Amino acid sequence: MKTTELRGLSVEELEERARETGQELFNLRFQKATGQLGNTAMIKKSKRNLARVKTVIREMEISGPKA
Repeated sequence: MKTTELRGLSVEELEERARETGQELFNLRFQKATGQLGNTAMIKKSKRNLARVKTVIREMEISGPKA
């Protein structure tokens, strides 16, 4: 997901997206450990997506509520 798309979401939606991405990353790591993961590049993509979401959440926290 692109950062511009993430900035259009609310904080609650972003936090839900972060939980989903974190769970996806956990599952991918588990699949890798058990030898079931074919495409290991998915782990890198999930980590980057999680970082993007967390960055946008932090930006919103810093900017504060908009009047």
